[in-house]
Amino acid sequence: MMLPSDFELHRPATVGEAVALRAELGEAAALYAGGTELLLAMKLGVLDYEHLIDLKRIAGLRGVTCAGGELRIGAAVTHRELETHPDVVRELPGLAALERAVANVRVRAAGTLAGNLAFAEPHADPPALLVALGARVVLVGGEGSRELALEDFLVGAYETELGEDELIEAIVVPVGAPGAVYRKFQVLERPAVGVAAVGNLVGGVFDGAPTVVVGAVDERPVRVGAEMLDGAALDDEGAFAALAEAAAEAVEPVDDLSGSEDYKRHLTGVLAKRAVQALGDV
Repeated sequence: MMLPSDFELHRPATVGEAVALRAELGEAAALYAGGTELLLAMKLGVLDYEHLIDLKRIAGLRGVTCAGGELRIGAAVTHRELETHPDVVRELPGLAALERAVANVRVRAAGTLAGNLAFAEPHADPPALLVALGARVVLVGGEGSRELALEDFLVGAYETELGEDELIEAIVVPVGAPGAVYRKFQVLERPAVGVAAVGNLVGGVFDGAPTVVVGAVDERPVRVGAEMLDGAALDDEGAFAALAEAAAEAVEPVDDLSGSEDYKRHLTGVLAKRAVQALGDV
């Protein structure tokens, strides 16, 4: 690994200043918060920028608030802050649990959720659960602000709907949802497969079909139809076998160091079943 080439670091004090800098510097600049993905790519020579726009000191991008049935997460909030924040632990314990398992302590202390989403690394933990929870991203640019469902924001591997002069201001996640669970399998530094499940059980029976989203396999999160579980019990082996088959067929894995295509399909089915069954414990 080598040092990145020389760059100029800019530290705007407000969101407006950051947006103006992004518009002025164009493709020569990159936004920087935690930098855990960006700086690594620059050190490897995969990316090269003349300017970095540091967002960490912008007060308007910090903090977690809970109001109106939604959790608003500022773009400069780190993974570590999320895993320990009382509002997150209370309102979205599944998200807090996921954040505790992101990468390692060093990455969680510096890296931000918004940076993770903006980089759109396909082998990441948060997107699947956030999509299952109906999360939105708040974007701000020269034309003002707009909101997009996270599912629409993530276009493909390392590709998003973020405009050339835009930055993520916040991530908004509805609260008060039924149980939310994330299960993953990981042997290298990134997950090979991750599955999120959101749903509700009454007396051990599913009240409606749970939402199931697979991440870390395809270029973006993939929804799995789980209609077979509507009204099914936790011990309905036939319904869960059908879910595992549907999940395995929904994804398009590729052979890599994490495993073969067939292996990842099998893992997807197994984890989909485990994630949904775990809803019985929340």
